[in-house]
Amino acid sequence: MKFEIKEQKDNTAKLEIVVPAEEFDAAIEKAYEKNKGQFKIDGFRKGKVPYAMIEKMYGPAVFYEEAANEVIPDAYEEAAKESGLEIVAQPEINVTKIAKGNELVFEAEVTLKPEIKLGKYKGVKVDEIDVTVTDEEVEARVEQAKEANARLVAADDKAIEDGDQAIIDFEGFVDGEAFAGGKGEDYPLVIGSHSFIDTFEDQLIGKKVGDDVDVNVTFPEQYQAAELAGKPALFKVTIKEIKVKEYPEIDDEFAQEVSEFDTLDEYKADIKKQLTEEKEANAKREKESNIIEAIVKDSEMDIPEKMIDASADRMVQEFAQQMSMQGITFDQYLQMTGSTMDQMKEQVRPQAQARVETSLVLEAIVKAENIEATDDELKEELEKMSKMYNMEVEKIEAMLGDIDKENIKKDICTRKAAELVVAESK
Repeated sequence: MKFEIKEQKDNTAKLEIVVPAEEFDAAIEKAYEKNKGQFKIDGFRKGKVPYAMIEKMYGPAVFYEEAANEVIPDAYEEAAKESGLEIVAQPEINVTKIAKGNELVFEAEVTLKPEIKLGKYKGVKVDEIDVTVTDEEVEARVEQAKEANARLVAADDKAIEDGDQAIIDFEGFVDGEAFAGGKGEDYPLVIGSHSFIDTFEDQLIGKKVGDDVDVNVTFPEQYQAAELAGKPALFKVTIKEIKVKEYPEIDDEFAQEVSEFDTLDEYKADIKKQLTEEKEANAKREKESNIIEAIVKDSEMDIPEKMIDASADRMVQEFAQQMSMQGITFDQYLQMTGSTMDQMKEQVRPQAQARVETSLVLEAIVKAENIEATDDELKEELEKMSKMYNMEVEKIEAMLGDIDKENIKKDICTRKAAELVVAESK
């Protein structure tokens, strides 16, 4: 592989990358061996058609795309590394020369990390944050515990009210036809949770066990399932059970049930202590965030759109992983909320941009202050990981490559930069 930086301006660069002819031909041969069984030509057994015959029947480029896809990623990765460029987004690839027996030539247009003109980062003044805990906040936390310890009890002789849980069977129809994913049995629906589209839940209020209800709704215009978007639908619903919450009395007995304390007063005193610690921790994070935000505003940077796009993609992926841990696929979430992937990305875009700005500013401070991460600090981080994953430090270290360790060190440096600007603030 050889490459040349053909063009570099603003926050982009264009690499011309050349893959040797023998390497590309080997990839073509690999593609032929993998796919030859799919070709049927009279006079030849399945999987025994010669390359030359396939090439004659389907053209010389029959395996080019798969062969190119085989060699381009590694060639690009090697060129990107050797170039020394700080690339921050996936490249745009354009093949400019491709033929058997010849070099494969392609261009990779890449987005580069922007230059930062760092503003004032020492002596930044921000307002102090009040960490006083009020009696109302303590009572609110007690109410949360009360809510968490409520029991669902059957109340099949009453009509559904907001906040009740209805156990329902349902089936949805559009234009008189049942649609995929529109049917459920014994589904526990909390009225007022807005987990179903439009006014579905509202139309169940006042209904009783045994009632069959026709619920009419309209799917959002930007619905995940395009064939349903904007269409009116009829759901045939049967109310099977109604459950209401039964709450415990707030007294010493309640305190003994939900905590290690004997009296309600002791329990509330502990809640106040916890809330104070939470507020102090939150205030520390908020102060750091406010200081960094002030530094960002005082700095100059021209962030490429693709860098923000990549950050938004990562945020959506993180959210999808969180949903998966709760037993909900991302597609199910989009369907339930009537959202699309593009809407999600647009929704998180401001946060994605803030993430990028914060990262760039802290990296600039690391560079300006010559901040480094020591081997002892890396070891301390690995020990934290070993406790988190309940694994021996040696096993954690063996699993990590040099790049992984360098990334951990970068994170340590970034954290030290954040600590520095907080310590130097007014």
